[in-house]
Amino acid sequence: QVQLVESGGGLAQAGGSLRLSCAASGSSDSFNSMGWYRQAPGKQREMVATVARGGTTNYAESVTGRFTISRDNAKNTVYLQMNSLKPEDTAVYYCSTVDRSWRRSYGQGTQVTVSS
Repeated sequence: QVQLVESGGGLAQAGGSLRLSCAASGSSDSFNSMGWYRQAPGKQREMVATVARGGTTNYAESVTGRFTISRDNAKNTVYLQMNSLKPEDTAVYYCSTVDRSWRRSYGQGTQVTVSS
């Protein structure tokens, strides 16, 4: 069972920045992919950004150019730097991993609220 501990959510004004962190148990080499998903009230969970073990990144179109995902393999941690935040970025953000057996795990989620 993968343990994912998220931190860094909170309240920001439109145009501001927040940085999310997610520390994962086990070796980062255990994960084919690490990333972030989000779910706004009344909406389905959606992919925000992912980073593969080899470093390839993938972003949702809505966050491209504003958010940056990175991972620190030595710390088994993935980060999401969120700049130029918009009210529509308000959601619960979930850290996610995909292990070598292609099993996905989610963290408990952290609330991000962007005020206009």
